[in-house]
Amino acid sequence: MKVALVGYGRMGVELEAVLKTRGHEIIRRVDALGNGDVTVLDSAALEGAEGIIEFALAEGMLERIAIYSAARLPVVIGTTGWESLAVKAREIFEAGGNAGRKTENGTKTAAGAKPGGTPGAALLRGSNFSLGAHLFFRLTAFAATLINKADEYDAALVEYHHNKKADYPSGTAITAAEGVLASLDRKTHILKDLPDGPVPREALQVASVRVGAVPGIHEMRMDSPADFLTIRHEARGRGGFALGAVRGLEWLRNKQGWHEAEEFIDDLLI
Repeated sequence: MKVALVGYGRMGVELEAVLKTRGHEIIRRVDALGNGDVTVLDSAALEGAEGIIEFALAEGMLERIAIYSAARLPVVIGTTGWESLAVKAREIFEAGGNAGRKTENGTKTAAGAKPGGTPGAALLRGSNFSLGAHLFFRLTAFAATLINKADEYDAALVEYHHNKKADYPSGTAITAAEGVLASLDRKTHILKDLPDGPVPREALQVASVRVGAVPGIHEMRMDSPADFLTIRHEARGRGGFALGAVRGLEWLRNKQGWHEAEEFIDDLLI
């Protein structure tokens, strides 16, 4: 495939290496910070592309979603920090990039409307595309079901990343926490920031550490007065993330519509 990379930081460099290894061609590197071939994402930047992979900053995500939908290409998005915009982003994508925008006759397109349809447009979204991270998601969710009736066990998550990472908690940590929260009845909400006093028992704390060059460590700790258990995923580098994203694009190329990473991983595992 001829691939356009949107965002050309450390992950972009890693993606380029994996893409070349798997026989793909990088036709353009789009980076707002000036590290690529062009700084502006528009239709010209995507000309000639057969697929897109984005690992960029969350700022401007809705505008980029509209561009991707209009381009009618498969796109893998590994950018994190825009979870609260996901519903609106999907509306824009499924409306062909025009959700809530005025049409030529002055009316607004409805959420979910598909003016002209979106043939060829496909999007795969995930906080993490590495197989190991998804095994971590499933193991932590299952562990939560095991301690659901064992009230003596408390649970929390901790994530460590390099000191250049802008968002916190990481998208991977939030995904894991959502799985635990769904399986552990005594936890009612996720606590992302520092608590004002003791952590309430009903809060599932997700703590973040930013230090050095850590590519990514995620832990779930289950703690009781008698003992504790830890489930830990530690990335050796960015290679696993990059390989998963490239395989995700290969998986997406003959599909249409909005997809979550769990669908892609299911096809790998089942």
